[in-house]
Amino acid sequence: MQNSTNNLRVLMEMRPALDGFYGIPQETRLLYGVLSTLPELELSGLLQMSKRGVRGGVYRNAALSEAERVHRFARVVVSLKGRSALDWKGDVVEWLDNLWQTWRLRYAAWTGLGRIPLGHFETRYFRDFIWQELYGRSLPAADREQVLRSDYRVCAYPWRRMHLVGIERAQVLSHSRYPLLDTRGLDVFVAQTPFPGRVRPGTALVIHYHDAIPVLMPHTISDRAFHQASHFQAMAANVRSGAHFVCVSDATRRDLLSLFPEAEPLAHTIHNMLPTHYYPAEPEPERIPDIMRRHLHGEYEGKVRGAMRGKTRVYRLSRAFGNEEEKTTFYARVFGSDSRFILMVSTVEPRKNHARLVEAWGALRSAVDPDLKLVLVGHIGWDYQTALEGFLPWIEQGSLFLLHGVPAGDLRLLYRQAVVTVCPSVGEGFDFSGAEAMRCGGVVAASDIPVHREVYGDAARYFDPYDTASVVEVLRQIIYSPDAESLQARLRAEGAEQSARYLPERILPQWEAFLHSLNG
Repeated sequence: MQNSTNNLRVLMEMRPALDGFYGIPQETRLLYGVLSTLPELELSGLLQMSKRGVRGGVYRNAALSEAERVHRFARVVVSLKGRSALDWKGDVVEWLDNLWQTWRLRYAAWTGLGRIPLGHFETRYFRDFIWQELYGRSLPAADREQVLRSDYRVCAYPWRRMHLVGIERAQVLSHSRYPLLDTRGLDVFVAQTPFPGRVRPGTALVIHYHDAIPVLMPHTISDRAFHQASHFQAMAANVRSGAHFVCVSDATRRDLLSLFPEAEPLAHTIHNMLPTHYYPAEPEPERIPDIMRRHLHGEYEGKVRGAMRGKTRVYRLSRAFGNEEEKTTFYARVFGSDSRFILMVSTVEPRKNHARLVEAWGALRSAVDPDLKLVLVGHIGWDYQTALEGFLPWIEQGSLFLLHGVPAGDLRLLYRQAVVTVCPSVGEGFDFSGAEAMRCGGVVAASDIPVHREVYGDAARYFDPYDTASVVEVLRQIIYSPDAESLQARLRAEGAEQSARYLPERILPQWEAFLHSLNG
């Protein structure tokens, strides 16, 4: 597979990086950032959207002036940002183009013939866009020049539409099959989830595999019918095609092999890496009130549980005040230097188990510490109604605080200042928040699930995520037991050592060795 220059030509899917702060979007940015430092790699990214097509790009054998090339690159930027049609006539043209794309994908999936061309996109004209949209939310500014050296490929066909044609085929015939990407000139294609496509001979397909939750815990995901079917059918097709799987934990690898034991020789474990934004530092309690005020959720308009389709309710997710002076005084008092708060960092969705933590925290407040606060950081996800309704009385009382869009620098201070960061999820592939808290000098309590035991080791205290009393007891030991101070000191020390395993300088050599092994 290796080319004449002895450089490995790697294409990496960047679709998740276009959306979200943490989780898979963050890991996509981090991985691209560290791989871009390897001089023996010719790295490029694949630009594709989930539900809309990407317009523009330059394709093979196109004889164009420089101005026309820039115009086509600019169309890629426009379509990635939103609506690309100028008027209703453009809408009609796009509708016809989408219809043509769908039938072309069906033909490729059902017959195995044809291929999806990949266009080219040059970074040099659109450096601000590439940095701001793909990398700025997770990488430090010092990495900017490094990641802007590479150009990109463009897939005009939406990722979701590619999935759907494979699912359609599986519903009629024995198994799914997906269109072929034109990966000529590429040694490796790294996808971020099970990928709805095939690659040409000579290109190795690598699935960066984060978790099997859409298959094993479908009751906890959004858009269940699509995500369960798309994940399973694409994963099955990837296994049949001989794809390599790089799993983010041994627990995730075991889940993969429980479904597809035949993938064992091609399934590897390379843990996720932590951003360089997180590092040990002294607490800065004087900054906490301002962080709270700046990143509070406001009003959130969400669906009403059990109501007719389209019915919504406005949730007030921060406490109301009569004026700014009253608000300033309140936050200065509640988050003074001697304040105590528990921290949880996660999207509000069923698998994360917010309700269990709120119940345990409420019990602690009643029995031990009525001044203990709870700070939840994360976006509103799906099936959130029960959780939000449970938050509301505590929010209005001024005891629970729901934040979003907290940048890494501020989140680092929250991790350090919290009396404990709690990770109560019932299912994970890796779970960044506990490792990030450890890296910042925080104390961690986590649900007793296999991936937490693997990733956090002896640097966390564990509880049964289905038993409120278990959560209460572990938090009581960490915060209020006679030896709480020494226990916290030990957990901080062990956390610093444990989280160092996930620093980029530890993870990059594993990826480098793996990618070069594909040439064997």
